[in-house]
Amino acid sequence: MLREQNRREFLKLSACGVASAAVVEFAGAVPASAAEPSEISVHVTGGKLRYQSQAALAWKSGAKAGEGVIELNPGKKYQEMLGFGAAFTDAACYTFNRLDAPARETLFHDLFHPSEMGLNVCRTCIGASDYSTEVFSYDEGEPDPEMKRFSIAHDQPYVLPMMREARKQNPDLFLFSSPWSPPGWMKAGGSMLGGSMRQKYFAPYAQYFVKFLQAYEAGGVPVQAVTVQNEVDTDQDGRMPACAWPQEYEMGFVKNHLGPALEKSGIKSKIWILDHNYNLWGRAVAELDDADVHKYCNAVAFHGYVGTAEQMTKFREVYPDAQIYWTEGGPDYTAADYLTDWTNWARTYVDITRNWAKSITGWNLALDEKGRPNIGPFPCGGLVTIHSETKEITRSGQYWGFAHFSRQVRRGAKRIESAGTLKGVDHVAFENPDGQKVLVVANSNKEEKTVHLKLGGKGTDVTLAADSVSTLSWS
Repeated sequence: MLREQNRREFLKLSACGVASAAVVEFAGAVPASAAEPSEISVHVTGGKLRYQSQAALAWKSGAKAGEGVIELNPGKKYQEMLGFGAAFTDAACYTFNRLDAPARETLFHDLFHPSEMGLNVCRTCIGASDYSTEVFSYDEGEPDPEMKRFSIAHDQPYVLPMMREARKQNPDLFLFSSPWSPPGWMKAGGSMLGGSMRQKYFAPYAQYFVKFLQAYEAGGVPVQAVTVQNEVDTDQDGRMPACAWPQEYEMGFVKNHLGPALEKSGIKSKIWILDHNYNLWGRAVAELDDADVHKYCNAVAFHGYVGTAEQMTKFREVYPDAQIYWTEGGPDYTAADYLTDWTNWARTYVDITRNWAKSITGWNLALDEKGRPNIGPFPCGGLVTIHSETKEITRSGQYWGFAHFSRQVRRGAKRIESAGTLKGVDHVAFENPDGQKVLVVANSNKEEKTVHLKLGGKGTDVTLAADSVSTLSWS
């Protein structure tokens, strides 16, 4: 995980302003409907409230104009949403596995079941990341170009079982997988810790991906997409599993090796490129400019540690048909507001979705009270904390930020237009496949604010508590 800026700086950066989208997939006026919109369901996190249901609001005839108005236009539709989730790192799976079975079942129901948090777009690691119990690959040792030694035995005791258990709670779980490093023998330096890929091992590495996907499928954990490399533009100074992939290397690997290998083996998993920061959006454009790369890939994964979310929109202006996914970001467990920074996270998610991302996947699903297991240098926290001794489960501010999206926005929802500005108030709206509308509003002000929702000729006033997130929904 790149740290030109630390995670706290990232939160401040990515919460700055909400970009308006430059292009829409379908534009039109608010449709005239014979049916009146239903009353508005309201859920709030703020103060002592945690996604707490509040008194319903009613639409009234007549609508205000001017400052403090959020105008909704369901006729203008943008990207279709895939979903929300976090990462099944080796560390997260180890932490989940330390719970007794009934407690874990209860937690997994809360995290993954569609009637609860409904997390459904999660990441797995191809070998070790910095959040692992040890440094490992699936073929470590002396060079083995024929992959005779390949084995996912490390993942059998607790990694695969945790993902199988999660899929029982949510059969629609979408998994994508990322390597932090190829096996050490494929790299300059011979170690999984830092260094760069050697081109002469591109063909064996493509088979490494094939064998991984086949083994996971056989283990009951099908993976729907892979990225070439977590954070292609850094080796983390050799402090953790990482690997530098120059642009021409990633392009050559995708078009000449990985894409053809997946195609030949009949594997349907998609390829996502980049898996790195916003500021590298130009690299993604250049890679898709190569027709042979584009033949096998039409999706880009972004992280938010450097640059701004508006750079995803810049990418999309060049490739409007490409798919954009946001694939990593998590809290610092040492931060004073680790448990209460829900508004910062909600603003971050508003910014990401308003800039065309189809999904948001956080970092570790679970870690212990000291951000462990961790073989890397960065103090991350889990979406939830599971105390190593008491097994007490604590939900982070990020968890509550996610709740206001994942509990209401369904797979297949489309972002719809919500327009209007009020300092410190950020918002984004969606329409679910069944026609239900969902509006998420984050008030980062230190005082209560009132906004007026406008939908055609109807309107209603909404009071937003200080430092709060509100989700409003209606049919």
